[in-house]
Amino acid sequence: MFSALIIFLLVLIALKFAFSTWLEALNMGCVKEHSSEVPEAFRAFMDAGTYKKGVAYTLEKTKFGVVEDAWSSLVLAAVLVSGLLPGMFDLGIKIFGNSVWAQALTMLLMGVVFSIFSLPFELWSQFVIEEKFGFNKGSFGLWVADKLKELAVSFVLGIPILALLIWLFETIGDGWWIWGFAAFAAFQILMIIIYPRFIMPLFNKLEPLPEGELKTSLFNLADRGGFAARTILVMDGSKRSSHSNAFFTGFGKFRKIVLFDTLLQQLNPNELEAVLAHEIGHYKKGHIVKMILFSLFEMFAIFAVMGLLSKSAWFYESFGFRADSGFVPILFMVSICAGLFGFWLTPLSNALSRRYEYQADAFAAKLCSAKSLSEALRKLHKKNLGNLTPHKLYSAFHYSHPTLLEREEAMFESEKQK
Repeated sequence: MFSALIIFLLVLIALKFAFSTWLEALNMGCVKEHSSEVPEAFRAFMDAGTYKKGVAYTLEKTKFGVVEDAWSSLVLAAVLVSGLLPGMFDLGIKIFGNSVWAQALTMLLMGVVFSIFSLPFELWSQFVIEEKFGFNKGSFGLWVADKLKELAVSFVLGIPILALLIWLFETIGDGWWIWGFAAFAAFQILMIIIYPRFIMPLFNKLEPLPEGELKTSLFNLADRGGFAARTILVMDGSKRSSHSNAFFTGFGKFRKIVLFDTLLQQLNPNELEAVLAHEIGHYKKGHIVKMILFSLFEMFAIFAVMGLLSKSAWFYESFGFRADSGFVPILFMVSICAGLFGFWLTPLSNALSRRYEYQADAFAAKLCSAKSLSEALRKLHKKNLGNLTPHKLYSAFHYSHPTLLEREEAMFESEKQK
C-alpha cells in the first residue's frame, strides 16, 4: 500500500502532465491557425518558405516534447512507487560506507542513474530533430565527450559541496539548514566566478573579439553605455549548433560578455551593437544581481523546507527510507519532486524575466536605436526558426522573453520617450 504522500505526488504528476499537454495543444492550435500564410506583421522580413519551415519545426518539437514529458512523468511515478531509490541508497552505503564522502558519492551516482532515462530523448532531439532542420553541427563523438566532461565536473565539484552539507547536517543539529544554505550560497556565488573562467573552456573555445572596426565600434558602444569592458569574447558555438545567442556571465570585475560566432555571421555591425547594448542594459539595470538575489531567496526557502522535513520521520518512511537515513534522501527527494511544485510558479519567474528584457530593450533603444535592435531580433527569429505566434498562456509558462511583436511594440514606444 502506498503512503499518502506518494499518492499525493502521483496526483501532482498526473495534473502537471495533463496541464502541460493542454498547453502544448493550445500552442499547436495557435501555430496551425496562422500556418497557411505569413501573418501580415512578419511579411517585411519573413519569406513563405522559411515561415512554413519554422511552423514545422515548432510543431515537431512540440509533439516530441509531449512524448518526452509523458516518459519523464512515467519514470518519476515508477521510481516513487518501486522502492528503487531506498534500495539504491542502501546499496551505495553498503558498498562505499557511511562517511560523508561515501554518502556524497552515493547521491551523485543515484543522480547519474536517474539521468540515464533522459539520454535517448537528448540524442533524438539533437541528431534527429535539430539535424532535420539544419541546426545540428556536432558529432556523436562530441556529444559523448561533452557528457563525460559534464560527469567529471559534477563529481569534482559536487562531491565536496555535498560532503560539506552532509557534515553540517550530522554535526550542527536542528539549525543545520541555515549553515547549509550559507555554504551552498557561497558555492553558487563562487561558481559564477569559476564557471566562465575554468568550466566553459572545457566545452568551448573562448577567444577575444578580433581586432578591427567591429571590435572598436563595440568597445566604443560599451564606453557610451557606461560599461568598462575588459574584453568581449567570441564562443565557437557553431561546432555544436547553428543557433545563435549572446549572454552575460559573472559579475563585478569577473563579468564577461560572450557572443556566439554564429551571431557574428548572422548580424551586421549595427545589429551587433544593439545586441551588445541589450546585454549591457541587463548589467546597468542591475538584473544580474537581482536574479542572483532571487535565486538565493528560492534556495533559502528550499533549505528551510529541507530543515523541516529532516525532523519528520514520516517523510523518510513515506518513500521507503529508514527514519535515520540522514541528509541524502531529503536532498534527493526534494530535488526530483521540486519540479512538481515549481512548475506552477513559472509564470511568476517568467514575468519577472520578461520585465527585465523590456528594460534591457529600452536601454538598447536609447543607446543605439530601436530599429537596429528590431532588425537584429527579426534576423535571429528567422535564423533560429522561432515561433512567432505562440499562445499567450503557453508563452506565460514557457517563455522567459516576450514575443517579437511585444518587444518591438515596447521598444519603439520607449524610443519615442527619449
